[in-house]
Amino acid sequence: MVFSVSNATTYTTPLTPAQVELLRAALTAQQFEFEPKPYTIFTARKARLNVAVYEKGPKVVVQGKGLEDFITFTLEPEVLGEAKFGYDEVHAPEKFTPHFGIDESGKGDFFGPLVIAGAYVDGDIARTLRDAGIQDSKAIGSDKRIRDLAAAIRKTRTAQTVILIGPERYNQLYAKFGNLNRLLAWGHARAIENLCEQQPDCPRALSDKFANESLIKRALLERGRGLILEQRTKAESDYAVAAASILAREAFIDWLQKAGETHGLTIPRGASAQVKAAARQLVTAKGPEILPLVAKTHFKTAAEVLGHLL
Repeated sequence: MVFSVSNATTYTTPLTPAQVELLRAALTAQQFEFEPKPYTIFTARKARLNVAVYEKGPKVVVQGKGLEDFITFTLEPEVLGEAKFGYDEVHAPEKFTPHFGIDESGKGDFFGPLVIAGAYVDGDIARTLRDAGIQDSKAIGSDKRIRDLAAAIRKTRTAQTVILIGPERYNQLYAKFGNLNRLLAWGHARAIENLCEQQPDCPRALSDKFANESLIKRALLERGRGLILEQRTKAESDYAVAAASILAREAFIDWLQKAGETHGLTIPRGASAQVKAAARQLVTAKGPEILPLVAKTHFKTAAEVLGHLL
């Protein structure tokens, strides 16, 4: 089945290193303007069309006006060597079968919570999410876009869940489990159980691969143990997992915004020098006891910040 892509504004697909260079050559030949951006191998722009090749993957994200023509007449024939755009149900029919998708946000960020979310799709819901532009949250740079897509997901009224583990509780759980993968497995299992309560006839659950799937299986309760549990790399290409990633990201950025307003500063993401500077500012103003309330204290950043004050 071929679907209409007339409203598509973003397209993402993985690339091999060789395909990255083919794409660079094609863009150069078409006189795209290149510019450096963090976390990308390169980005290029022509008129209102933007092409970004991210280091992680690598993968290409195409956005803007003229996207369909670029994919049909340049990306697929000159770089990918195959026609997939508009044939999702042919090439990946499993995306349209009933299943849960689970993903998380915040695990690599010093400040803020760990958020684990889940969403259910069947064929109709997957098509609705696809047509709304749902994709992996990591390919979306705009907080407004994240919130708009999260609103679109909620409008589908599909089964969904968001588990926000604030820093204080996160630090307690990390001390209990002693390992991030075990904590993640516990959170993924709770999300699956919540979804099973809403959609008890769902046959399987899919998440990105972060550890041996036996960790999640052991953490599942009675409802979840009847599911087929799958983990795979780049699972965010699945609509249910992508929806979960957006719901998780929305909850994460909302928490950071509210915490920033409470403490009177912008709370940055990641674990950069800017993050350390913000942490030192907070600790200087409010004392070291503030850190477990806003940050993940097993990060080496915590020791560096507190050590700086000694």
